[in-house]
Amino acid sequence: MKFGIDRLVDLLKAAGEPTRLRLLELLSAGDLTVTDLTEILGQSQPRISRHLKLLGEAGLVDRYQEGAWAYFRLKQEGDGVTFIRQLLQASEDADPVLSRDRERLASVKRARAEKAQAYFSRNAAEWDELRRLHVNDSEVEAALVTLIGEEPVEALLDLGTGTGRILQLFSDRYRRAVGIDASRDMLAVARSNLDKAGVKSATVRHGDILNLPLDASDYDIVTVHQVLHFLEQPELALAEAVRMLRPGGRLVIIDLAPHELEYLRDDHAHLRLGFAHSVMSDWLTRLGLTMEQVVDLPPSQTGGEGLTVTIWIARRGERTTSQASLTPLALTGSD
Repeated sequence: MKFGIDRLVDLLKAAGEPTRLRLLELLSAGDLTVTDLTEILGQSQPRISRHLKLLGEAGLVDRYQEGAWAYFRLKQEGDGVTFIRQLLQASEDADPVLSRDRERLASVKRARAEKAQAYFSRNAAEWDELRRLHVNDSEVEAALVTLIGEEPVEALLDLGTGTGRILQLFSDRYRRAVGIDASRDMLAVARSNLDKAGVKSATVRHGDILNLPLDASDYDIVTVHQVLHFLEQPELALAEAVRMLRPGGRLVIIDLAPHELEYLRDDHAHLRLGFAHSVMSDWLTRLGLTMEQVVDLPPSQTGGEGLTVTIWIARRGERTTSQASLTPLALTGSD
Protein backbone atom coordinates (compact mmCIF):
# COMPACT_ATOMS: atom_id res chain seq x y z
CA MET A 1 0.00 0.00 0.00
CA LYS A 2 1.17 3.47 -0.90
CA PHE A 3 -0.72 6.67 -0.12
CA GLY A 4 -0.30 10.29 -1.05
CA ILE A 5 0.40 12.47 1.94
CA ASP A 6 -3.11 13.98 1.98
CA ARG A 7 -4.81 10.59 1.99
CA LEU A 8 -2.43 9.22 4.61
CA VAL A 9 -3.07 12.20 6.89
CA ASP A 10 -6.84 11.77 6.42
CA LEU A 11 -6.63 8.11 7.44
CA LEU A 12 -4.47 8.89 10.45
CA LYS A 13 -6.84 11.68 11.52
CA ALA A 14 -9.84 9.39 11.17
CA ALA A 15 -8.29 6.66 13.31
CA GLY A 16 -6.22 8.88 15.57
CA GLU A 17 -8.84 9.59 18.22
CA PRO A 18 -9.68 7.19 21.06
CA THR A 19 -13.42 6.85 20.46
CA ARG A 20 -13.02 6.45 16.71
CA LEU A 21 -10.29 3.85 17.16
CA ARG A 22 -12.57 1.93 19.53
CA LEU A 23 -15.40 2.20 17.00
CA LEU A 24 -13.19 0.82 14.23
CA GLU A 25 -12.20 -2.09 16.46
CA LEU A 26 -15.84 -2.90 17.25
CA LEU A 27 -17.06 -2.50 13.66
CA SER A 28 -14.34 -4.83 12.42
CA ALA A 29 -16.22 -7.59 14.31
CA GLY A 30 -19.54 -7.18 12.47
CA ASP A 31 -22.69 -5.12 12.04
CA LEU A 32 -23.73 -2.82 14.88
CA THR A 33 -26.29 -0.05 15.34
CA VAL A 34 -25.75 3.32 16.99
CA THR A 35 -27.75 1.99 19.94
CA ASP A 36 -25.40 -1.01 20.21
CA LEU A 37 -22.37 1.25 20.10
CA THR A 38 -23.84 3.67 22.63
CA GLU A 39 -24.42 0.80 25.04
CA ILE A 40 -20.90 -0.57 24.57
CA LEU A 41 -18.98 2.68 24.74
CA GLY A 42 -21.18 4.42 27.31
CA GLN A 43 -21.32 7.60 25.24
CA SER A 44 -24.22 9.68 23.95
CA GLN A 45 -25.92 8.89 20.67
CA PRO A 46 -25.08 12.29 19.09
CA ARG A 47 -21.40 11.82 19.95
CA ILE A 48 -21.32 8.30 18.49
CA SER A 49 -23.18 9.46 15.38
CA ARG A 50 -20.73 12.33 14.86
CA HIS A 51 -17.74 9.98 15.01
CA LEU A 52 -19.42 7.53 12.65
CA LYS A 53 -20.07 10.34 10.20
CA LEU A 54 -16.37 11.23 10.19
CA LEU A 55 -15.38 7.60 9.67
CA GLY A 56 -17.84 7.35 6.81
CA GLU A 57 -16.46 10.49 5.17
CA ALA A 58 -12.98 8.93 5.40
CA GLY A 59 -14.28 5.92 3.45
CA LEU A 60 -13.75 3.48 6.32
CA VAL A 61 -17.28 2.58 7.40
CA ASP A 62 -20.35 1.33 5.53
CA ARG A 63 -23.82 2.44 6.59
CA TYR A 64 -27.02 0.77 5.46
CA GLN A 65 -30.61 1.24 6.49
CA GLU A 66 -32.82 -1.58 7.76
CA GLY A 67 -36.25 -0.15 8.48
CA ALA A 68 -35.93 2.31 11.35
CA TRP A 69 -32.44 1.03 12.18
CA ALA A 70 -29.13 1.95 10.57
CA TYR A 71 -26.34 -0.61 10.70
CA PHE A 72 -22.64 0.17 10.48
CA ARG A 73 -19.57 -1.97 9.85
CA LEU A 74 -15.96 -1.59 8.77
CA LYS A 75 -15.74 -1.62 4.99
CA GLN A 76 -14.78 -4.99 3.58
CA GLU A 77 -12.34 -3.80 0.95
CA GLY A 78 -10.13 -0.89 -0.07
CA ASP A 79 -6.54 0.16 0.60
CA GLY A 80 -7.59 2.51 3.38
CA VAL A 81 -9.36 -0.29 5.22
CA THR A 82 -6.38 -2.61 4.79
CA PHE A 83 -4.21 0.06 6.38
CA ILE A 84 -6.67 0.49 9.26
CA ARG A 85 -6.79 -3.26 9.87
CA GLN A 86 -3.01 -3.24 10.21
CA LEU A 87 -3.29 -0.45 12.78
CA LEU A 88 -5.89 -2.44 14.71
CA GLN A 89 -3.64 -5.50 14.72
CA ALA A 90 -0.99 -3.38 16.45
CA SER A 91 -3.26 -2.78 19.45
CA GLU A 92 -2.54 -4.60 22.69
CA ASP A 93 -5.11 -7.37 23.29
CA ALA A 94 -4.89 -6.86 27.05
CA ASP A 95 -5.55 -3.12 26.88
CA PRO A 96 -8.20 -2.53 29.59
CA VAL A 97 -10.35 -0.20 27.48
CA LEU A 98 -10.46 -2.54 24.48
CA SER A 99 -10.97 -5.55 26.74
CA ARG A 100 -13.97 -3.87 28.35
CA ASP A 101 -15.35 -2.99 24.91
CA ARG A 102 -15.05 -6.62 23.83
CA GLU A 103 -16.86 -7.80 26.96
CA ARG A 104 -19.72 -5.36 26.35
CA LEU A 105 -19.82 -6.35 22.67
CA ALA A 106 -20.18 -9.99 23.72
CA SER A 107 -23.08 -8.98 25.97
CA VAL A 108 -24.81 -7.14 23.11
CA LYS A 109 -24.37 -10.16 20.86
CA ARG A 110 -25.76 -12.49 23.52
CA ALA A 111 -28.90 -10.36 23.78
CA ARG A 112 -29.18 -10.34 19.99
CA ALA A 113 -28.82 -14.12 19.93
CA GLU A 114 -31.56 -14.57 22.54
CA LYS A 115 -34.03 -12.51 20.52
CA ALA A 116 -33.12 -14.37 17.34
CA GLN A 117 -33.52 -17.73 19.05
CA ALA A 118 -36.96 -16.73 20.33
CA TYR A 119 -38.12 -16.00 16.78
CA PHE A 120 -36.51 -19.17 15.47
CA SER A 121 -38.20 -21.27 18.16
CA ARG A 122 -41.64 -19.82 17.36
CA ASN A 123 -41.29 -20.98 13.76
CA ALA A 124 -39.28 -24.17 14.27
CA ALA A 125 -42.27 -26.51 14.01
CA GLU A 126 -43.19 -25.22 10.54
CA TRP A 127 -39.60 -25.44 9.28
CA ASP A 128 -39.17 -28.93 10.70
CA GLU A 129 -42.31 -30.08 8.89
CA LEU A 130 -40.94 -28.85 5.56
CA ARG A 131 -37.52 -30.38 6.20
CA ARG A 132 -39.11 -33.80 6.67
CA LEU A 133 -40.50 -33.63 3.14
CA HIS A 134 -37.18 -33.46 1.31
CA VAL A 135 -33.66 -34.79 1.44
CA ASN A 136 -31.63 -34.02 4.55
CA ASP A 137 -30.06 -30.55 4.59
CA SER A 138 -26.62 -32.06 5.16
CA GLU A 139 -26.88 -33.99 1.87
CA VAL A 140 -27.85 -30.82 0.00
CA GLU A 141 -24.93 -28.95 1.56
CA ALA A 142 -22.49 -31.75 0.74
CA ALA A 143 -23.64 -31.70 -2.89
CA LEU A 144 -23.28 -27.91 -3.01
CA VAL A 145 -19.74 -28.01 -1.64
CA THR A 146 -18.77 -30.62 -4.23
CA LEU A 147 -20.40 -28.82 -7.16
CA ILE A 148 -19.01 -25.38 -6.36
CA GLY A 149 -15.52 -26.79 -5.82
CA GLU A 150 -12.58 -25.56 -3.80
CA GLU A 151 -11.50 -22.60 -5.93
CA PRO A 152 -11.29 -19.45 -3.74
CA VAL A 153 -14.09 -16.93 -4.30
CA GLU A 154 -13.51 -13.19 -4.18
CA ALA A 155 -17.14 -12.22 -3.53
CA LEU A 156 -20.29 -14.24 -2.83
CA LEU A 157 -23.90 -13.02 -2.71
CA ASP A 158 -26.62 -15.11 -1.04
CA LEU A 159 -30.18 -14.08 -1.92
CA GLY A 160 -32.86 -14.96 0.59
CA THR A 161 -30.14 -15.76 3.08
CA GLY A 162 -32.54 -16.84 5.85
CA THR A 163 -30.48 -18.19 8.73
CA GLY A 164 -27.24 -17.32 6.93
CA ARG A 165 -26.36 -21.00 6.49
CA ILE A 166 -24.88 -20.56 3.00
CA LEU A 167 -22.65 -17.75 4.30
CA GLN A 168 -21.39 -20.07 7.01
CA LEU A 169 -21.00 -23.08 4.71
CA PHE A 170 -18.64 -21.30 2.33
CA SER A 171 -16.93 -18.95 4.77
CA ASP A 172 -13.57 -20.60 4.09
CA ARG A 173 -13.93 -20.05 0.34
CA TYR A 174 -14.80 -16.37 -0.08
CA ARG A 175 -12.96 -13.19 0.82
CA ARG A 176 -16.17 -11.24 1.34
CA ALA A 177 -19.87 -12.05 1.19
CA VAL A 178 -23.29 -10.43 1.51
CA GLY A 179 -26.60 -12.06 2.43
CA ILE A 180 -29.89 -10.40 1.50
CA ASP A 181 -33.28 -11.15 3.06
CA ALA A 182 -36.65 -9.41 3.19
CA SER A 183 -37.35 -10.57 6.77
CA ARG A 184 -35.74 -8.51 9.53
CA ASP A 185 -36.44 -11.36 11.95
CA MET A 186 -34.46 -13.75 9.78
CA LEU A 187 -31.65 -11.23 9.47
CA ALA A 188 -31.45 -11.20 13.27
CA VAL A 189 -31.13 -15.00 13.19
CA ALA A 190 -28.45 -14.80 10.49
CA ARG A 191 -26.43 -12.18 12.37
CA SER A 192 -26.56 -14.28 15.50
CA ASN A 193 -25.45 -17.39 13.63
CA LEU A 194 -22.56 -15.56 11.95
CA ASP A 195 -21.49 -14.20 15.33
CA LYS A 196 -21.51 -17.67 16.88
CA ALA A 197 -19.60 -19.13 13.94
CA GLY A 198 -17.00 -16.33 14.10
CA VAL A 199 -17.61 -15.33 10.48
CA LYS A 200 -16.41 -11.73 10.05
CA SER A 201 -16.02 -11.62 6.27
CA ALA A 202 -19.80 -11.71 5.66
CA THR A 203 -22.54 -9.20 6.28
CA VAL A 204 -26.33 -9.42 5.94
CA ARG A 205 -28.69 -6.71 4.76
CA HIS A 206 -32.37 -6.08 4.36
CA GLY A 207 -33.39 -5.87 0.73
CA ASP A 208 -35.83 -6.68 -2.05
CA ILE A 209 -34.66 -9.58 -4.19
CA LEU A 210 -36.20 -7.82 -7.21
CA ASN A 211 -34.38 -4.54 -6.56
CA LEU A 212 -31.09 -5.25 -4.83
CA PRO A 213 -29.30 -2.42 -2.98
CA LEU A 214 -25.92 -3.48 -4.37
CA ASP A 215 -23.48 -2.69 -7.17
CA ALA A 216 -24.00 -4.68 -10.36
CA SER A 217 -21.41 -7.11 -11.75
CA ASP A 218 -19.65 -7.38 -8.38
CA TYR A 219 -19.94 -11.07 -7.43
CA ASP A 220 -18.26 -14.28 -8.55
CA ILE A 221 -21.03 -16.49 -7.17
CA VAL A 222 -24.68 -15.69 -6.48
CA THR A 223 -26.73 -18.30 -4.61
CA VAL A 224 -30.54 -18.46 -4.47
CA HIS A 225 -31.49 -21.10 -1.91
CA GLN A 226 -35.15 -22.20 -1.58
CA VAL A 227 -36.51 -18.77 -2.48
CA LEU A 228 -37.94 -18.90 -6.00
CA HIS A 229 -41.02 -21.00 -5.15
CA PHE A 230 -42.26 -18.12 -2.95
CA LEU A 231 -42.22 -15.62 -5.84
CA GLU A 232 -44.95 -14.70 -8.30
CA GLN A 233 -42.37 -14.05 -11.05
CA PRO A 234 -39.17 -15.88 -10.15
CA GLU A 235 -37.66 -15.16 -13.55
CA LEU A 236 -37.41 -11.47 -12.59
CA ALA A 237 -35.50 -12.39 -9.45
CA LEU A 238 -33.15 -14.47 -11.59
CA ALA A 239 -32.59 -11.49 -13.89
CA GLU A 240 -31.65 -9.35 -10.89
CA ALA A 241 -29.33 -12.10 -9.63
CA VAL A 242 -27.61 -12.26 -13.01
CA ARG A 243 -27.17 -8.48 -12.93
CA MET A 244 -25.05 -8.97 -9.81
CA LEU A 245 -22.71 -11.47 -11.49
CA ARG A 246 -19.32 -10.59 -12.89
CA PRO A 247 -18.62 -11.88 -16.42
CA GLY A 248 -17.74 -15.53 -15.98
CA GLY A 249 -19.48 -15.66 -12.58
CA ARG A 250 -21.75 -18.52 -11.54
CA LEU A 251 -25.40 -18.53 -10.48
CA VAL A 252 -26.28 -21.36 -8.07
CA ILE A 253 -29.99 -22.13 -7.60
CA ILE A 254 -31.31 -24.59 -5.03
CA ASP A 255 -35.05 -25.20 -5.18
CA LEU A 256 -37.74 -27.83 -5.55
CA ALA A 257 -38.46 -30.04 -8.55
CA PRO A 258 -42.09 -30.15 -9.78
CA HIS A 259 -44.47 -31.77 -7.27
CA GLU A 260 -48.20 -32.03 -6.48
CA LEU A 261 -48.38 -31.05 -2.82
CA GLU A 262 -51.05 -28.38 -3.26
CA TYR A 263 -51.40 -27.77 0.48
CA LEU A 264 -48.02 -26.04 0.45
CA ARG A 265 -49.68 -23.12 -1.36
CA ASP A 266 -52.13 -22.38 1.46
CA ASP A 267 -50.20 -23.63 4.48
CA HIS A 268 -46.70 -22.43 3.59
CA ALA A 269 -47.20 -19.64 1.00
CA HIS A 270 -45.60 -21.56 -1.89
CA LEU A 271 -46.63 -19.87 -5.14
CA ARG A 272 -44.79 -22.36 -7.34
CA LEU A 273 -44.99 -26.11 -7.03
CA GLY A 274 -41.41 -26.65 -8.12
CA PHE A 275 -39.48 -26.00 -11.33
CA ALA A 276 -38.88 -28.27 -14.28
CA HIS A 277 -35.42 -28.51 -15.80
CA SER A 278 -36.79 -27.15 -19.09
CA VAL A 279 -38.30 -24.08 -17.44
CA MET A 280 -35.14 -23.21 -15.53
CA SER A 281 -32.96 -23.85 -18.57
CA ASP A 282 -35.12 -21.56 -20.70
CA TRP A 283 -34.98 -18.73 -18.16
CA LEU A 284 -31.23 -18.94 -17.70
CA THR A 285 -30.50 -19.23 -21.42
CA ARG A 286 -32.58 -16.12 -22.12
CA LEU A 287 -30.57 -14.31 -19.45
CA GLY A 288 -27.32 -15.09 -21.24
CA LEU A 289 -26.17 -17.90 -18.95
CA THR A 290 -24.86 -21.32 -19.89
CA MET A 291 -26.12 -24.23 -17.84
CA GLU A 292 -23.17 -26.19 -16.47
CA GLN A 293 -24.60 -28.63 -13.94
CA VAL A 294 -28.00 -29.92 -12.85
CA VAL A 295 -28.34 -32.35 -9.94
CA ASP A 296 -31.55 -33.84 -8.54
CA LEU A 297 -31.56 -34.96 -4.91
CA PRO A 298 -34.63 -37.18 -4.32
CA PRO A 299 -36.26 -37.45 -0.89
CA SER A 300 -35.19 -40.18 1.48
CA GLN A 301 -38.79 -41.17 2.19
CA THR A 302 -40.68 -43.32 -0.33
CA GLY A 303 -44.32 -42.71 0.59
CA GLY A 304 -45.06 -40.41 -2.35
CA GLU A 305 -45.15 -37.26 -0.23
CA GLY A 306 -41.50 -36.33 -0.57
CA LEU A 307 -39.96 -33.43 -2.44
CA THR A 308 -36.96 -33.59 -4.76
CA VAL A 309 -34.41 -30.80 -4.36
CA THR A 310 -32.66 -29.66 -7.54
CA ILE A 311 -29.39 -27.74 -7.84
CA TRP A 312 -28.80 -25.76 -11.02
CA ILE A 313 -25.45 -24.09 -11.73
CA ALA A 314 -25.07 -21.74 -14.69
CA ARG A 315 -22.31 -19.39 -15.78
CA ARG A 316 -22.65 -15.85 -17.07
CA GLY A 317 -21.14 -14.93 -20.41
CA GLU A 318 -19.98 -11.50 -21.53
CA ARG A 319 -23.50 -10.22 -22.21
CA THR A 320 -26.81 -10.70 -20.39
CA THR A 321 -30.47 -10.19 -21.18
CA SER A 322 -32.41 -7.40 -19.47
CA GLN A 323 -35.38 -7.99 -17.22
CA ALA A 324 -37.65 -6.21 -19.67
CA SER A 325 -37.26 -8.96 -22.30
CA LEU A 326 -38.43 -11.71 -19.96
CA THR A 327 -42.04 -12.80 -19.90
CA PRO A 328 -43.50 -15.07 -17.21
CA LEU A 329 -43.75 -18.79 -17.91
CA ALA A 330 -46.29 -21.23 -16.52
CA LEU A 331 -47.22 -20.56 -12.89
CA THR A 332 -46.57 -24.14 -11.75
CA GLY A 333 -43.08 -24.15 -13.23
CA SER A 334 -43.71 -27.69 -14.43
CA ASP A 335 -44.20 -27.10 -18.17
